[in-house]
Amino acid sequence: MIKLDRPIIVEGKYDAVKLANIIDGLIIKTDGFGIFNDKEKQALLRRLAAEKGIIVLTDSDSAGFLIRNFIKQTVPADKITHVYIPDVFGKEKRKTEASKEGKLGVEGIKEEILLEAFRKAGIGCEKKESTEPVRQITNIDLYEYGLSGGADSKAKRKALLKALSLPERMSSSSMVKVLNCFVTYEEFINKVKELEL
Repeated sequence: MIKLDRPIIVEGKYDAVKLANIIDGLIIKTDGFGIFNDKEKQALLRRLAAEKGIIVLTDSDSAGFLIRNFIKQTVPADKITHVYIPDVFGKEKRKTEASKEGKLGVEGIKEEILLEAFRKAGIGCEKKESTEPVRQITNIDLYEYGLSGGADSKAKRKALLKALSLPERMSSSSMVKVLNCFVTYEEFINKVKELEL
């Protein structure tokens, strides 16, 4: 499993499911061409890129390159690491027929090919400096502060996300990963107390 310190941007939910088996990190979906009109998600990508940089992995078909090029116009080029999958022809198991171009998307590519694509992009082979462990925000923290599991948890999560200038429509599990990209545990606690959540 590759531990990523930067979020990875993929096209859809099946790509995210596939990567969840080999990636330990934040995975964000563009919802295909949905990214073109989703100003909130575009702002999130710009912010993630500014904070940490992003990794883009799209299908190798023309639609994948349209999405990749749109992201390149949205985010500064020096903040993007591109991972490219090779052209592999075939059909995904869940589909009744092959795509228009007959190429497998990220979801259909074998894990070893994906891992090699990451290696070629220089990801997963970086030397990690030993540092003190950093206290991460967890799902338990959300629960303890009433941000999950309570009658008004959704409203509290929305208030916190809004205060942090993050997209308000986010599940608690996605929220944990995004929070860990932008704020420290201490900043999280301070913001929760400041908002009196």
